[in-house]
Amino acid sequence: MAEFTLPRNSKVGTGATYPGPPGAKTPRRFQIYRWNPEDGANPRLDTYTLDLAEIAPMVLDALIKIKNEVDTTLTFRRSCREGICGSCAMNIDGTNTLACLKPIEDIKGDVKIYPLPHMPVVKDLVPDLTHVYAQYQSVQPWLQADSPAPPDRERPQSEDERAKLDGLWECILCFCCTTACPSYWWNGERYLGPAILLQAYRWLADSRDEKTGERLDALEDPFRLYRCHTIMNCTKTCPKGLNPAKAIAEIKKMMVQRR
Repeated sequence: MAEFTLPRNSKVGTGATYPGPPGAKTPRRFQIYRWNPEDGANPRLDTYTLDLAEIAPMVLDALIKIKNEVDTTLTFRRSCREGICGSCAMNIDGTNTLACLKPIEDIKGDVKIYPLPHMPVVKDLVPDLTHVYAQYQSVQPWLQADSPAPPDRERPQSEDERAKLDGLWECILCFCCTTACPSYWWNGERYLGPAILLQAYRWLADSRDEKTGERLDALEDPFRLYRCHTIMNCTKTCPKGLNPAKAIAEIKKMMVQRR
């Protein structure tokens, strides 16, 4: 039987423990991944105890409470707090999701929080998204049309044409789906991953775009599109309830139909 061990500098150790406030009515422990590239130490899990009676109901509320009142060195991204910006994407209780949409009460036992998996970490819960944003740029995510628009008005769509974009435009690029995809873990340098392919299909499905052939040509590659094995992790984990696997299947159908 093959045995694998992690490199010594990647093993996660036990970090500091921060006790809760005296007389807490509803104490809850939060175990949070910590790593600082400047101190040369291994990653660790710090444990914080909070009184749930003192905070709002979402995991992000707990993180903000810790950051503001317990440990100011804790680092994470957040912005809208409404599930719109995608900034607070992280792995919570073993699932990629948005901290602002994850109720603490849905989690049994200690709340375990890690950065998005299989991504370089900048610090603590902050992943490095440089590569995935470069992949996003590669699909040219903007309307491309050579024919002039009707004067003094927008490019029109019928209701049926507009309906084809539902389930696509709502993507907030949180990358929960991409970082849950084993195919992306194995081939992330060349496979675009579910989030970017869903974005690519958003423009392929848009009746106003006139570069369908060029867009499909750019995806006609053994790795950029076809590394998808329909594992469905992407659809299961999407915090917005979207279906990236279906979008990828639609792109593959378009590839076959044009031959």
